[in-house]
Amino acid sequence: MKKYTNLGSKDTRSGFGAGLTELGQKNENVVALCADLIGSLKMDDFKKNHPERFFQVGIAEANMIGLAAGMTIGGKIPFTGTFANFSTGRVYDQIRQSVAYSEKNVKICASHAGLTLGEDGATHQILEDIGLMKMLPGVTVINTCDYNQTKAATLAIADHKGPVYLRFGRPVVPNFIPEDLPFEIGKAVVLSEGTDVTIVATGHLVWEALQAAEELEKEGISAEVINVHTIKPLDEETILKSVAKTGCIVTAEEHNYLGGLGESISGVLALNKPTPQEFVAVNDVFGESGTPEALMEKYGLNAKSIIEKAKKVITRK
Repeated sequence: MKKYTNLGSKDTRSGFGAGLTELGQKNENVVALCADLIGSLKMDDFKKNHPERFFQVGIAEANMIGLAAGMTIGGKIPFTGTFANFSTGRVYDQIRQSVAYSEKNVKICASHAGLTLGEDGATHQILEDIGLMKMLPGVTVINTCDYNQTKAATLAIADHKGPVYLRFGRPVVPNFIPEDLPFEIGKAVVLSEGTDVTIVATGHLVWEALQAAEELEKEGISAEVINVHTIKPLDEETILKSVAKTGCIVTAEEHNYLGGLGESISGVLALNKPTPQEFVAVNDVFGESGTPEALMEKYGLNAKSIIEKAKKVITRK
């Protein structure tokens, strides 16, 4: 299998900040709005360099979404920034009516998603946001795996016409995707080819999937690893091609198994090619306070769990 190297661990939110800074220089129509979390969302440089295009709305997320929707009418490309919990659950009605239904070109950029938010606990660790956003007609849903991919995705969504939900995280994680790898919305990336089991992962679980595949290889199990950064629209062709070869699949995500990537893939398989599937995801519970590492271990979101599920699903072929 192809080996990937950690190029230097970084937080994915800094990838968003770097991408937004570059967009500010390249595209004068890009504007940024933040709900009192400039530092957390790494929007400092954009604000410093383009103060006339930056809007601090305070702790008023619903107002932020409404402002962003209005700005698109004048041709602006608004990027909103706050925690994933406040980017979706708190403002779902505004997103549904003013952005999705109205087909507004708003980029909803959400940091601190999932359990790896850590010590802030269950009230902030949203695990249902992918489900909320993928159910809205016309909304593109992207969940990036490292710094380089988050930066590339931030740049790519500025050129995409229509509402986008871009999900990333708080912790420092391995940065392993080549900096020059093109980011194509809706196109999964086969990171390594295999014949015995397909492992499809998104977000922080992509690196764990690669580690799992290396361990499985030592035991004579050939795993194909696919990075699905775009959950909607889903790259059905790549997934179906892979399971046609391997005959089974494991999906891995930092999200509730209900409403997430795995559920989307289950639907594709049911309609096209029924295939044994195992889930590595949160099992319909809330999170809790703790370090990101401890929480990922407790809730089974790691390479160890992926290996266990891979061995299990192979027996179901």
